[in-house]
Amino acid sequence: MSHNTFGHLFRVTTWGESHGPALGCVVDGCPPGIQLTEADIQPWLDRRRPGQGKFVTQRQEPDAVRILSGVFQDERHPDQVTTGTPISMIIDNVDQRSRDYSEIAQAFRPGHADYPYFAKYGVRDYRGGGRQSARETAARVAAGAIARKVIEGVTIRGAVVQIGPHAVDPAKVDFSVTGDNEFWAPDPDIVPIWTEHLETVRKAGSSTGAVVAVEATGVPPGWGAPLYGKLDAELAAALMSINAAKGVEIGAGFDAAALSGEENADEMRMGNDGVPLFLSNKAGGVLGGISTGQAVTARVAFKPTSSILTMRRTINEAGEEMELRTKGRHDPCVGIRAVPVVEAMVACVLADAFLRHRAQTGGGIHQPGA
Repeated sequence: MSHNTFGHLFRVTTWGESHGPALGCVVDGCPPGIQLTEADIQPWLDRRRPGQGKFVTQRQEPDAVRILSGVFQDERHPDQVTTGTPISMIIDNVDQRSRDYSEIAQAFRPGHADYPYFAKYGVRDYRGGGRQSARETAARVAAGAIARKVIEGVTIRGAVVQIGPHAVDPAKVDFSVTGDNEFWAPDPDIVPIWTEHLETVRKAGSSTGAVVAVEATGVPPGWGAPLYGKLDAELAAALMSINAAKGVEIGAGFDAAALSGEENADEMRMGNDGVPLFLSNKAGGVLGGISTGQAVTARVAFKPTSSILTMRRTINEAGEEMELRTKGRHDPCVGIRAVPVVEAMVACVLADAFLRHRAQTGGGIHQPGA
């Protein structure tokens, strides 16, 4: 299997399967001298960890991370720091229930990647989806924790802004309150509505989709590159690589198609501090593939979880038609636990963009009038 690595200078390779003994990642390109211990990584993994509410999978995984390489500590470096060499991390799987998947060992689950995976490789790990499982995203979150250390001046915050047909009023989005509820909701008024909706979905053995919004503030102008290294293109690619993601918008996204040129153009004035001041942010903080200094914003649409208890028509490896329901422990809405993953992927892309910008320009910013 190829393509397990993403990034250019900040490169992340993930490995492992849902029901294997462990999973993990190798982060290559992290600069030396950055303080890093497991305690810097674990809080981010705890945010993604399963089994923390009735509206997420009940699989009980502590997601305890161990750093195996790439750090050093001695009397000259009392605080453990990165060495500039590859950082390898491992997360043990401790609560696999492979028996839940025995009935689909030779059947293709509708909505899953079972069939195309089998068509490509001729062999598949059907236990929890194997390498296809969203369990793999734990490794991405670990890598994202390191990326945040590389770009400490950048703040990345995500939130669920829609579950099923119920969306948060954009005027009420407040990223600071997302930690106050189990849905990562940026508006407390939506919580009872989502609770009722998900109760209905869960009791029916069904699932529902969601939209996750993310913003990164503190990104200076200049990150990214024209044409084939566009910051927004690389963000979109990274976000679309997340399990169940089916659409990505940068800034105004698809809504921009309904705007006039006057409405869509982010006008500029000169701020009192000598830094350009944008009067709106339809571009999502990226123009011509390069960051503008505004907040980098994106939205990701996640499909309903394909693992549902309703009987669905399918076929098996022998080509025989059958009906199948998917057993096991699954999220009725994958978008809820996707928030930390979305944040992590944005962090990795931005860390890579920062290192590439520094390599090409020395990291400087050219401002009007300077």
